[in-house]
Parts: sequence; structure tokens; C-alpha cells
Amino acid sequence: EMKADRIEDLIALVALYRPGPMDNIPTYCRRKLGLEEPTYLHPKLAPILSETHGIIVYQEQVMQAAQILAGYSLGEADLLRRAMGKKIQAEMDAQRERFVTGCATHNITPERANELFDLIDKFAGYGFNKSHAAAYALLAYQTAWMKVHYPEEFFAASMCFDMHQTDKLAIFIDDMRRL
Repeated sequence: EMKADRIEDLIALVALYRPGPMDNIPTYCRRKLGLEEPTYLHPKLAPILSETHGIIVYQEQVMQAAQILAGYSLGEADLLRRAMGKKIQAEMDAQRERFVTGCATHNITPERANELFDLIDKFAGYGFNKSHAAAYALLAYQTAWMKVHYPEEFFAASMCFDMHQTDKLAIFIDDMRRL
């Protein structure tokens, strides 16, 4: 659906293919293909979200958003990221207060700051950091390349590795027949 044509697309898909962010895959694909214009949670976020078509994809983007919108230091932004991931209510309440207060110093109303916090929080609980996504994307690309260019060797190695799992062997056999 995405018509990936660069490694960055695969990296984004790895990060998006998780509970929460997964809902954004169709939007990401439409925007990547130029079928929909990117929109941004706030105009100040355009520089950090332009590479992902206006969608928060990586944990680093959550941290940068907190820095840009609410004046967080890098350390504070990391604490926010961790708090959002753990969902501890007292910690989240303290972070919300800090975020809203910080946004006020950047001319963002408390209503909009709370809305932004909720949108960022929705993503952050399941966010993936870009370096991990990149490592998984590279491995997926290499695996797919081996499967296409060396199918016999790929399936022999895969089946040897999983020979004790007959359900997986059946999947490999079906895949070989399909190919």
C-alpha cells in the first residue's frame, strides 16, 4: 500500500506497526503517495514531523515536540517520554502540568496545550525509537532480499532453524508453493 521506495519508509513502517501508531499507517501511506496533504499538531512541529508526513512516528519526535512546544530540556523530555510509556497517573499528572505551563511561555493556550499533550500521549505509550526501528528495518530488508534472490537457501535455513515447530514448517511449505 505504501509503495516503499527508500529505507526510511521501511523504518517508519516498523515504528508504526505497533498498537496505537498502527492506526496511522493508512494516513501515512496516503500522505507519502501525495494523495493527502500533511497536517501538523502545531505549526512549530513541522520541521520535526515533515520527514514522517506530519505524523509522530518515533520517540525522539515526542521528545523534540516537548522541547519545542513546552521548553523541556533534553533530560526533561526523556522523563516525559518514560512517564508516557509507563502510564503512572501521578507522574502523568505532573508531566501534564509541566507541559501546559511550558506551553504557556510559548504562547500556547492551556486548552490547546492539553489537547497537544493528549495527542502526544496517545502515541508515546507505544512509540518506538528510531534507532531500533532502523535496525529492524535493515534486518527485514536483508531477509526479504535473501528470500527473493536465494529462495532455496533462505527456506532451507529457515526450516532448519524451526524444524521442531511443525506449524512453522507448514507455513514455509505453503510460502514456497506460492512462490
